[in-house]
Amino acid sequence: MSTSDPTASPTTFDLEHRLDSVDTTLQNPRTAVMALGSNLGNRLETLQGAVDLLADTPGVKITAVSAVFETEALGGPAEQPNYYNAVVVLRTTLPPYSLLERANAIEDAFGRERKVRWGARTLDVDVLTYQDVLSSDPVLLLPHPRAHERVFVLAPWHDADPAGELPGRGKVGELLADLGGEGAQGVRRRTDIQLRLPE
Repeated sequence: MSTSDPTASPTTFDLEHRLDSVDTTLQNPRTAVMALGSNLGNRLETLQGAVDLLADTPGVKITAVSAVFETEALGGPAEQPNYYNAVVVLRTTLPPYSLLERANAIEDAFGRERKVRWGARTLDVDVLTYQDVLSSDPVLLLPHPRAHERVFVLAPWHDADPAGELPGRGKVGELLADLGGEGAQGVRRRTDIQLRLPE
């Protein structure tokens, strides 16, 4: 018996399987850690804007925001302004590449230019870890390959999540201690400014 009702027509893909997959994803949010940095313009306002845009992303819930750390620029052109750095911990139903796309879109919204390697920037948003996912894809290396070497990453991460772990490397607190602690590598905590955790 034929019908012109499209809802009664056979589908060319496994709709039931797709719905089951979506349902599973929604019931199982993943933990991700993201690093924020800015050394051009109003750095604090930019970092707060990035936090707010992440929080406004469907499928993302920020659970912790670190203190702000000021950091001397490492690598790249000389005489760059100091960075403000922070880390956010979040729960998300987005897959890793979608989270990266959102990070790139937020950078673009704040005028990020990618002309000079390790050059000054209005905003840098990096995915440090995504649950226990390991990826060697150059587009999205997980965990971030240099996170264990950088106090400006580890100090705010430890502040946001003292029990945090970097897959394959160990506890964030121990990695930070091995590098000399919070004040090493020209990094210092800014106690006079802070980022707000979106409600």
